[in-house]
Amino acid sequence: MSRVKRLIQSYGRHIAIPWRDDAAAAQRVVFCVYNENEERWLRARADEFEIVTRQAGHEWVLFDLTNTFAGWLATQRYAKSYFQKPHLLATVLPKYLDYIVSEFERVLKETNANDNTVVAVQGVGSLFGFLKVKDVVDKLAPLVEGRLLVLFPGSYENNNYRLLDGYDGWNYLAVPITADKD
Repeated sequence: MSRVKRLIQSYGRHIAIPWRDDAAAAQRVVFCVYNENEERWLRARADEFEIVTRQAGHEWVLFDLTNTFAGWLATQRYAKSYFQKPHLLATVLPKYLDYIVSEFERVLKETNANDNTVVAVQGVGSLFGFLKVKDVVDKLAPLVEGRLLVLFPGSYENNNYRLLDGYDGWNYLAVPITADKD
């Protein structure tokens, strides 16, 4: 059985456990951690996450971060100058986070997400070099009444998450799900 299939099965077992109503936002976050080399396989099977979520009696919403940077940059007044001088982007990147939050809120409103909804976020690898996943999750988690699922290309070891295994990770309270263990 493939690692992605095992990850989906582990997620399915976890999401089927009855949810506590009194969990704090950080405790309602679930990270499905997979090797970044399996990104295409995972995207091809994203609908299987939806299937097991619905089988567990929950609703499903998918939010994709992949193209948000391009969408945000296209709205910027000085976009052409950022291409000529990329170092200037550092001064406006906090606005990119605000853009993600507003797009996320729009999706939640359009889909009528509630306390029985799993809101999955894919494409977090596209944040690499621009924003920290932790900062994005910290902003999005309180907006989700149900569960926030982060499809995370990287690694998890000793309660430490590393995006794309590219730099030092961070410690986060989310529930980690991997293909290796339940």
